[in-house]
Amino acid sequence: MYLTKEEERMLNGEFGFAIQKAMEILVALGKIYDAERLIRVSSVQVAGVSYKTIGEAGLEFIEDMAKDGRVRVKATLNPAGIDLKDWKKFGFPEDFAEKQLRIIKAYKKMGIEITCTCTPYLIGNLPKEGEHVAWSESSAVTYANSILGARTNREGGPSALAAALTGRTPLYGLHLDEERIPDVLIEVKTVLKDASDFGALGYLIGEFARNKIAFIKGIKKASVEELKSLSASTVTYGSKPLFYIEKITPGWDKFELPKEKTEVTEEDLREAREKISDYFEEPDFICIGCPHASIEEIKKIANFLKDKEVRTELWIATSRKVKETSDKLGYTGMIENAGGKIICDTCMVVAPLENRFKALLTNSAKACYYCRSRMKVKLASLKECLEVATR
Repeated sequence: MYLTKEEERMLNGEFGFAIQKAMEILVALGKIYDAERLIRVSSVQVAGVSYKTIGEAGLEFIEDMAKDGRVRVKATLNPAGIDLKDWKKFGFPEDFAEKQLRIIKAYKKMGIEITCTCTPYLIGNLPKEGEHVAWSESSAVTYANSILGARTNREGGPSALAAALTGRTPLYGLHLDEERIPDVLIEVKTVLKDASDFGALGYLIGEFARNKIAFIKGIKKASVEELKSLSASTVTYGSKPLFYIEKITPGWDKFELPKEKTEVTEEDLREAREKISDYFEEPDFICIGCPHASIEEIKKIANFLKDKEVRTELWIATSRKVKETSDKLGYTGMIENAGGKIICDTCMVVAPLENRFKALLTNSAKACYYCRSRMKVKLASLKECLEVATR
């Protein structure tokens, strides 16, 4: 793989231990995927943040890299395992919190923005069409590729950190034009009513497309919230982190329609919901915000909960920045007065919730997939979730 003189100096250790280790990771990755060279990236989204996910070995690696490593490009952070400010209020163990805060301290020392969100595009990390980035969280990667038209592979935690420290990533995969061509056609023959329907559609796309790129016809309109739900579930259930929607997403008009195709009907959506969900009568936990809730979703929740009382544990997971906006607009107060809770910096997927809850109701197909090993799960619309929370 070709390296510039500066990159060779990085690899030889002239810029310190962390940069050398980062270059070793990128060169090894480039050789695996037969990349001809490295390319510069404008931003990085770093995963491998929750102590639940990376454990002691990950903590030691990050602290070692923080000794002399400093980022060269804008870098934001994926959700942690706790609410960084109110972890005691949400009942997270002190020993877990201590390890988690060490991870955050190390990332901060390297110059990474402590955003702790899976929706960096909602808080200012918004690459343009055609821009090369190195993002790692699966739903964010899919959103960047599909909805924004940026170019990124699904980076692992170490490779994303390596990209942040060097400002580079190997040129392979979804950075290349020839790797962004749709393979399968999905014709939607029913109306998608809300984000949970888009999540169910993502399940069906993942099951059909597997490791292929989908071209979707039949969707007339879609909100940011619905598109982030589709991005999350499509990649979770098996497809590549890129899709095209006719007349909606960038680049949809550049390709011929794929010959391999399938249709999605109302009956297919119903069956998808059943496959995603377990049976239970009443949830003991309702959680919204996987991917992290937008200010529009929080507004809807606040307006629904006005003059109502929450009777089941209800969490809304979001970024710290979005919560600050919610505070100013009065939505946080409305939700908390009703008995709901807004949790920042984490979510139901990466938080240590083992043995705390038995049955989760959520509008996130992705959360159903990842929480199923720890509790029973059920997919429902946002309205249905809130109706159950207040009945």
